[in-house]
Amino acid sequence: MVYTPPPELAGMSLAEIAEAVAERRLPPVEQWSPDNVDDSHMVIRADGTWLHDGSPITRTAMVRAFAGLLNREDDGSYWLVVPYQKLSIEVEDACFIATDVSRKDGDLAFRLNTDELVVAGPDNPIRAAGDPDQPALYLHVRRGCEARLNRSTYEQLAQIALAEGEDWTVTSGGETFSLVPK
Repeated sequence: MVYTPPPELAGMSLAEIAEAVAERRLPPVEQWSPDNVDDSHMVIRADGTWLHDGSPITRTAMVRAFAGLLNREDDGSYWLVVPYQKLSIEVEDACFIATDVSRKDGDLAFRLNTDELVVAGPDNPIRAAGDPDQPALYLHVRRGCEARLNRSTYEQLAQIALAEGEDWTVTSGGETFSLVPK
C-alpha cells in the first residue's frame, strides 16, 4: 500500500483535523506489560532523526510504525513496546518534531514530523521550557511523549499569540498555555 500524506493543515477544517486524528489507530501499548526487556539500539536525535546502531532509518513508514509503539515511563525512560517485548530507546530531546501549526475554529492543530496531527488542549498541553533567552516549546502527543516545536512552528505560534494579545499565551481546547518559560 502506498502512503498518502494528509492534506496541508491550512486547507483543513477543525472537524476534518479531528476526523484525521480519530482515524489514526494506534496499538494499545499501555495495555501491554511484556516480561522480555532488552535494548533497541535505537536513538531519536534532537533533530528528529531516528538511528539504529548509528545508522539513520530512512524509510519514513518504519519511523511512523515505531513512533506508534513509543511509551515514556514515569521515571523518564522511553520504550518501544509490543505484546511480547519491551525495548529501551534513547531520546535526546523529544520523540517528535512539530513542523506546522494552524489556528482552526479557535483551536491549535499541529502536524508532526511523522505526519500525525495533534490538537492542543487538556490531553495535549503545550509546555514552555528553557529560559527567556533560549526558550523551547513542547506539545504533549501521547503516553508521556512530546513534540518539540521546530523554529518555524515556534515562530508561527508566536505570531498567533501576538495577534491575540500581548501576554504571550495561546488558547486551545478550552485551555490557556503560556509560551514563556518559568
